[in-house]
Amino acid sequence: MLGRLTVLLLLGFAARGGVVIDRVAVIVGKHVVKLSDIDRDLRVTAFLNRQPLVENAEARRKAAERLIDQQIIRDELATGGYSRPTDADAEAMLRQVRVKQSLAQYGLTEDELRPHLLWQLTVLRFIEQRFQPGVMVTDDQVRGYYDRHPEVRKASFAIAAPEIRKTLEGEQVNTQFEAWLDEARKGQRVAFREGAFQ
Repeated sequence: MLGRLTVLLLLGFAARGGVVIDRVAVIVGKHVVKLSDIDRDLRVTAFLNRQPLVENAEARRKAAERLIDQQIIRDELATGGYSRPTDADAEAMLRQVRVKQSLAQYGLTEDELRPHLLWQLTVLRFIEQRFQPGVMVTDDQVRGYYDRHPEVRKASFAIAAPEIRKTLEGEQVNTQFEAWLDEARKGQRVAFREGAFQ
C-alpha cells in the first residue's frame, strides 16, 4: 500500500515529466469537474441525442454548465430523502439504447454509459418527487389549451384532455425545476479554469 508521501512524490514526478493525467476544468462548491468528465459528457450526450460529436471550446463550455447543474442536483439529493432508481432500472434503459457499434463510434463503452443512464433516471425521479406535488392544473387551463391549439382538436375534448393535462403539468414542473436550479446556482461558488476550454 502506497503511503501519502509516496503518492505525492509519484504525482510530482509525473508532473515534472510533462505527463498530464487529467485537468481541473471547473470547481463547483467543494467539488471538482475534470476535463475527462466534460469529454465523457460530450460523448454520452452526442450518443444519446444521435448527433455528431463536437469537441470544441463552446461544446466543452456547455457540457461544463450541464455538469455544474448536475452537481447542484447531487448536493440536493444528498440532503433530501429522495428515492433512487436501481441498477436494474439503468440496465433496462441501457437495453433500450444499446447499439454497440454506435457506442464505439462515440468512444464509449457500456460500462461508461450505464452510470450516465442511471444518473438520468435519478434526475427524472428527483424532479418528479421534488416538484410534481406542487403542480396544479385547472380544468379551465386544460380547456384554454385545447381551444388555442388546433392540432389537438383533431380529437374530442374528452379524449384530448388527459394528454393536455399531462403536458401542462410537465410545463409547470419544468418551470419550477428551472427556477429552483437558477436559485440554487446563485448560492454556489463556481470557478472555471479557462485553460481547460481551449
